[in-house]
Amino acid sequence: MTTMDRIDDRTDETTTAPAFEQKQTMLDHLGGPSGMVYTTLPVVVFAATVPFAPLPITIGIAVAVALVLAGVRLLRGEKVSAALGGVFGVAAAGGIAAWTGSANDFFLIGIWASLAGAVVTLASLLARRPITGLAWNALHGGTHHWREDRPSLRAHYIATLAATAVFTARFIVKEWLYLADSTGWLAFAKVAMGTPLTALAAVVVVWAFRRTTKRLLHQS
Repeated sequence: MTTMDRIDDRTDETTTAPAFEQKQTMLDHLGGPSGMVYTTLPVVVFAATVPFAPLPITIGIAVAVALVLAGVRLLRGEKVSAALGGVFGVAAAGGIAAWTGSANDFFLIGIWASLAGAVVTLASLLARRPITGLAWNALHGGTHHWREDRPSLRAHYIATLAATAVFTARFIVKEWLYLADSTGWLAFAKVAMGTPLTALAAVVVVWAFRRTTKRLLHQS
């Protein structure tokens, strides 16, 4: 009895360890609550400043905030690529807004990125090769016949559909606000539909990864 319990415990540990690692990796990429602050604060500052200052100054303030946050992240020991990624994103968005002279164009990269994400994920569904399944297979050597395992294929259809829904919702809402010339609401939509929706989709993706790993890597 005791021996069997120990065997079961070991089996549970070996089964759940890869799943935990996948979830932890996903959370690391999202950055947790602090990551949400790092990515949204420059946007909030931009939206709050643009009604009261010329556009070039507003862009400069947003970039300065992003640089300060990047410095904080580096001091906390985070990767240089993660810390500077936010700076490059804000700088690119600000560059487009400065070039066009429109504050709304600060959000243009995000709008079109959402459209691209929706098109790619939807295309993978229509091709019956859900992109999360392709990603899982690539991460595990690219040699698994995951599409022949119906529960795994179904899980990746659901996960990819969740990603498609997130991208599509972001594009529709932000494009509508962009056409309505509502800079403040664009900033709000970017914050509200950013990390929170990404986290929800990530939960579904992690579930699909865990399900496929359990079925294809831990069988017999």
